[in-house]
Amino acid sequence: MAQNARQPITPEWLSRPSTEVAPDLLGCTLVRQVESGQIYRGLIVETEAYAPGDPACHAYRRPTKRNQVMFGAAGMTYVYLIYGMYHCLNVVTDLDGVPSAVLIRALELETVPPWSEQKERKLNRIAAGPGKLCRAFNIDLSLSAQALSPGQPLWLEHRSPTFEHKLEQGAIAFVQTTRIGLTQGTDIPWRWYIKDCPAVSKL
Repeated sequence: MAQNARQPITPEWLSRPSTEVAPDLLGCTLVRQVESGQIYRGLIVETEAYAPGDPACHAYRRPTKRNQVMFGAAGMTYVYLIYGMYHCLNVVTDLDGVPSAVLIRALELETVPPWSEQKERKLNRIAAGPGKLCRAFNIDLSLSAQALSPGQPLWLEHRSPTFEHKLEQGAIAFVQTTRIGLTQGTDIPWRWYIKDCPAVSKL
């Protein structure tokens, strides 16, 4: 997918409830810059929202060393580890003091990063899941509580005009449904994905 010069997404744009930001991030781009300066991009095709009062939210009970960044200003990363082996990337949203975040669940990659161990698999499945995308983009706990900003290891870019046009014309559609992989809050419809996209994670 061709990438033109895009406007970076600012903390101000992210300073809204996660339930508004999550669907708005579909079609935006996650950018990964490694130490060599090489840049890799992936189209965001699936997201989940987590907010105050949500029993599935890591910040549901109180601030901890792990979730502290969720209580801060928007535009930061929140990376955590599940099952002792998979990392998950979240974008902190809403106002300072309001614990809220959007989980990036799947990406449609442009290219396969050279360190990927899945070079023989289909490109659209390499980042089809939160753990998969972190592995594909080499995202771990060292990238948590970092500003999402150009020049940093991670940042976000707005949708392309082409994507916006297809969305307006109905050539691209979004699906809203319940979140997956949870034990609490399973009935809350705060998961969004691009309809018929082959890069969306599978149940």
